[in-house]
Amino acid sequence: MTSVAAFLGLDYHDEAIEVNVMDHRGEILVSRRCPNSVAAVAATVPPGCRVAGAAIEACCGAADFAEELMKATGWTVDLAHPGFVARMKQNPDKHDFGDARMLADLERVGYLPRVWLAPESIRQLRRLVRYRQQLANEHRQVKLRMRAVLREERVPKPEARPWTKAWMLWLTEKAELGAQSRWVLERHLRRLEELDRELRVVERRLVLVTRDDPVVRKLQTFKGVGLITAVTLRAEIGRFDRFRTGKQLARFTGITPRNASSGKRQADAGLIKAGNPQLRAVLVETAHRLMRLEPRWIALGAAIRKRSRSGSLAAAAVANRWVRWLYHQMCTMDQAV
Repeated sequence: MTSVAAFLGLDYHDEAIEVNVMDHRGEILVSRRCPNSVAAVAATVPPGCRVAGAAIEACCGAADFAEELMKATGWTVDLAHPGFVARMKQNPDKHDFGDARMLADLERVGYLPRVWLAPESIRQLRRLVRYRQQLANEHRQVKLRMRAVLREERVPKPEARPWTKAWMLWLTEKAELGAQSRWVLERHLRRLEELDRELRVVERRLVLVTRDDPVVRKLQTFKGVGLITAVTLRAEIGRFDRFRTGKQLARFTGITPRNASSGKRQADAGLIKAGNPQLRAVLVETAHRLMRLEPRWIALGAAIRKRSRSGSLAAAAVANRWVRWLYHQMCTMDQAV
């Protein structure tokens, strides 16, 4: 008996999954809401059907579930880009049945906008890197709140640069503050110390978990790339060789100019609204360092500044060129994870 090719669309939620099973002609064989478990999803496939592909929209928890489903069933499970899937919907209504049907249909016709399913080791590294970034963001926010208290009190600025030892000594011993403002600043200082300690713990953990990673080691051999830059690139990009070109990688990282042309008018409009903001920030910071350290990038940055008088534009351009150069350096090595 010939088996029927079936295509699954999975609309993932924490408690349940909407499953839509479609045959090769686009007819719906099964539409069911089942518990969030691999066994429950596998049981929705009718007898005599062979799963030719399954699609699940990328969201929190979807990657781990997709990997579990592939290991348990041997199916091919694709992660779908949620933004592109939303644009392809012709029905303005939003409901789970429609989402699952759309995913199954896109998988069936081969139009599913896929995203890379990172292996478990990369997903674990991402969680650690993003936790460190959350701590760094909180550290920055505490500093901003401290500066806000000083502005509200109209405290004259000292000669020392902010956050140096001399400035901290002035803040704790000489700054004239009201009793409640002083108490608030002391709490902020205590929180900064706690965050500094936690950041050091996380960074030691990053060193430990990436000590045998050849990609991280090679990234750190390039000028301007330290531990945090290297592990962020490894966590967010994963494998450099999954991109066809350096230009494609630059677009993924969000450091490609956005085109705003119409008719004879040709213009750029800043950077594209895509990519991971943390990854883009790390690359721009790296570009600023390169424009101080590396003659090639110093010259490029100076030439762009001369034309545009914008340091931010120069940094973005250097980041774009550097990532494209980095792509060719990294694709020559084994990047297995």
